[in-house]
Amino acid sequence: MALAIVAAVLSSIASVIATTVKGTRSIDQRLALTGAAETLLAELPARDLLKPGRQSGELAGHRWRVDISPLNSATAGDVPQNRRFVPLAVNMWLQAPDGPAIQFTTVRLVPRAAE
Repeated sequence: MALAIVAAVLSSIASVIATTVKGTRSIDQRLALTGAAETLLAELPARDLLKPGRQSGELAGHRWRVDISPLNSATAGDVPQNRRFVPLAVNMWLQAPDGPAIQFTTVRLVPRAAE
């Protein structure tokens, strides 16, 4: 009877340890992806050089893609002429070597092109 109780307790402890290890690995992956995203965001061109388009590559084993486009209806004809800046949407997607991925969008204001 005592052996059955010990076996049940040990299996419970093993289950808790396995869950903790899995959670820790998930957090480590998320931190690595977030760090890579911060690096890519910091390496974007200065706002006066930022242009719509797509870039992709690999950073520390993480595959990434950045799409830059006018924000919704912020095309040249839709933005009032008295505005100095045009908003661009920066969509970033990153995937870790072992599968997990993150995606986020931010906005950058760029100077209106001289006409």
